[in-house]
This record gives sequence, C-alpha cells and structure tokens, in this order.
Amino acid sequence: QVQLVESGGGLVQPGGSLKLSCAAEGFAFRNFPMNWYRQAPGKEREWVANITETSRWMYYRDSVKDRFAISRDNFLNTLYLQMNDLKPEDTAVYYCNTLNIWGRGTQVTVSS
Repeated sequence: QVQLVESGGGLVQPGGSLKLSCAAEGFAFRNFPMNWYRQAPGKEREWVANITETSRWMYYRDSVKDRFAISRDNFLNTLYLQMNDLKPEDTAVYYCNTLNIWGRGTQVTVSS
C-alpha cells in the first residue's frame, strides 16, 4: 500500500524545537524528491521545504529558512523536518508529500 505516515508533532513553547518524521511505504522513496507542507487553521496549505532524491539540494520558504532543516534517510525510507526556534505562526498541521501522495498530517502547536 502506497502511503506516507507523519509523526513527531506536539505542543511546544515559543523558541522550542520539534523533529517531524514521515515514513514512506509502497513506493521507491529514494527515487523521488520530497516535500513538507503545512496548513494553519483557516488558511490554505502552503509549501514549507523540499529535498531532492539524493539530498543534494534543499529549498525552504523564506519564513522558515535558518530555523528548519529537511533531511531524508533513503535506507529507512524516512523524511525528516527539524524545526528550531519555533514561533506561534508555525502552528499548523504538517504534511509530507511527493507527486500526488499525501500523509494524514501531524499537528504542531506553538504556544506558551
């Protein structure tokens, strides 16, 4: 079964850190670039970060540059998002994606 399963979300105080994971099953993970997206309440889903197949290139939306780091392990078929210096505006459901494959998301809440 082709699927992506996110985990690692939670409640964190401003300035804190979280590391999200996304486990891929049922397709050749190593052959595809991967993305993280997020959707805040009442807002459209927005792209957060991208990583190429071999991790040669990573791209970020401006608001998370220097705070978030995307990475992948092609042996474990897992995508990661290390999030540091979290801000209340980072509160959202975070999704991993490639092509038309989406996970169900993991909730990240940044609040004191």
